Amino acid sequence: MSKLVNRPYDTLKEGDSATFEKTLTERELVLFAAVSGDVNPVHLDAEFAKTSMFGERIAHGMWSGSLISAALATTLPGPGTIYLGQDLSFRRPVKLEDTLTVTLTVKEKQDAKKIVIIDCLVTNQKGEKVVTGTAKVIAPTEKAELEAPQLPEIKIG
Repeated sequence: MSKLVNRPYDTLKEGDSATFEKTLTERELVLFAAVSGDVNPVHLDAEFAKTSMFGERIAHGMWSGSLISAALATTLPGPGTIYLGQDLSFRRPVKLEDTLTVTLTVKEKQDAKKIVIIDCLVTNQKGEKVVTGTAKVIAPTEKAELEAPQLPEIKIG
């Protein structure tokens, strides 16, 4: 089991950063389609995708966006973070077996409600920008350290 440790509002400084990494597998792609309901054939049908502007299957844009959510929830600020909003710009397609790295950087703190503005950059294994944007969150005020939950095995069939 791994630990989840947060960064409470009072400990955050402008310029603080953290990263989160995940690889897009066939399994991830299919599960995301099943959970989201987005069954656009450009994601799931190789023959159809060959006729698209990408020439092959690509990930759902929001799969990359969901990695930002995961990074906010598990790394910076971490457990207890409340996600208020996000602006995203999708820069290039994500393909099967691409490994994405989310880099979060504290841009601004707004003391009144413990709001933090965080710059979000998602790059692929070649260092190319895949997604850019800014998140707005309420950071936790108390330190927390807990075991990451074990997720159930999900079978595709």
